[in-house]
Amino acid sequence: MTTYLEFEKPLAEIEGKAEELRALARANSGMDVEKEAAALDKKAAQLLTDLYKDLTPWRKCQVARHPDRPHCRDYIYELFTEYTPLAGDRNFADDHAVMGGLARFDDQPVVVIGHEKGHDTASRIVHNFGMARPEGYRKAIRLMDMADRFGLPVVTLVDTPGAYPGKGAEERGQAEAIARSTEKCLCLGVPLISVIIGEGGSGGAVAFATADRIAMLEHSVYSVISPEGCASILWKDAEKMREAAEALRLTAQDLKKLGVIDRIIAEPLGGAQRDRKKTIASVGAEIGKMLADLKGKKRAEILAARRKKFIEMGSKGLAA
Repeated sequence: MTTYLEFEKPLAEIEGKAEELRALARANSGMDVEKEAAALDKKAAQLLTDLYKDLTPWRKCQVARHPDRPHCRDYIYELFTEYTPLAGDRNFADDHAVMGGLARFDDQPVVVIGHEKGHDTASRIVHNFGMARPEGYRKAIRLMDMADRFGLPVVTLVDTPGAYPGKGAEERGQAEAIARSTEKCLCLGVPLISVIIGEGGSGGAVAFATADRIAMLEHSVYSVISPEGCASILWKDAEKMREAAEALRLTAQDLKKLGVIDRIIAEPLGGAQRDRKKTIASVGAEIGKMLADLKGKKRAEILAARRKKFIEMGSKGLAA
C-alpha cells in the first residue's frame, strides 16, 4: 500500500480513483474502464511531475523521512556481498541503531557502516528509529579501526534524525562517543566515503559523514539540527519548521553549492520510495565511482586531502 505525504494528498485522490475503477472492472468483467483509468493515470503523472518539480526545503525533509524509502539494511543486502556483521562495543552493549561489518563491494573488500531506522513499528522500536546511543558510535569506531589496520576502504550510509538524547545515553558519554567517532573519521588512513540516504541530523550524522567523498540522494537532507528543533530554539515555536528549513540550507542542492558535499544522486520522480530498486542501483553506481576516485592513494595523500577538504569547507558559495 502506497504511503502518501501531506502535500501528496491530491495525488492520492487521483491514483485512488484510478485504482477504484480498475477494481470495479475486475469485479464486473463486462465493464471497460481502461480509457477513464488511463486518463486518470496521465493526470496523476503530470501532478507528480508538478509536485516534485521544485520542492521546498520543508517538503524535502518530509520526503527524506518517508517511511517507505530504502534504508541502510536494504542497501547493504542489495549492493554488498559476503556481509559479516560486527556487534557490540566491547564495553556496554550492541546498539541496533547502527549496523556494520565486513563485506565486499564489486568483489572489493570494504567495511560498511550505517544507521538503520527499521521498516515497521516493531523494527523501528528495535532500531530506536535510527538514533544511535554511545555504544553505536563506539561500535563504528571499532569497525573503522579494523578497516585502518587491514587497509580496507570504509563506506558509511547515513540516515538518522540525530543521536539519541536520552538520559542513559548522556550518562554513558554520548558527546564523547560522537566526538571520538568524528575524530576517527578524520584520522583514517584509508578511503572513507559517505552517502546520506535520508536524514543527516546533527552530530549523529557528522560522526559517520566526515569523509573524503560525500554524496547525497537528491531529496535527502543534512543539517546541524532538525527544522523543528531549530524553530523551537530560535522562535520558541516548533510550528515555524518551514521557515527553519529554509534558513538551515539543508538540501543537497544548497550543500553542493557550499562545498559541504561532493555529489548529488538523482532519485526517481516522486522520491526514492517510488522505485526502490532504481534508487539502490544509483547509489551503488555512485559508491563505485567514489571508490574508484580514491583507489591507489597513499595514507599521507589521503590524510592531507581530507584535512584540506574540511579546512576549506563552507567557504565555497558563502557569498551566494
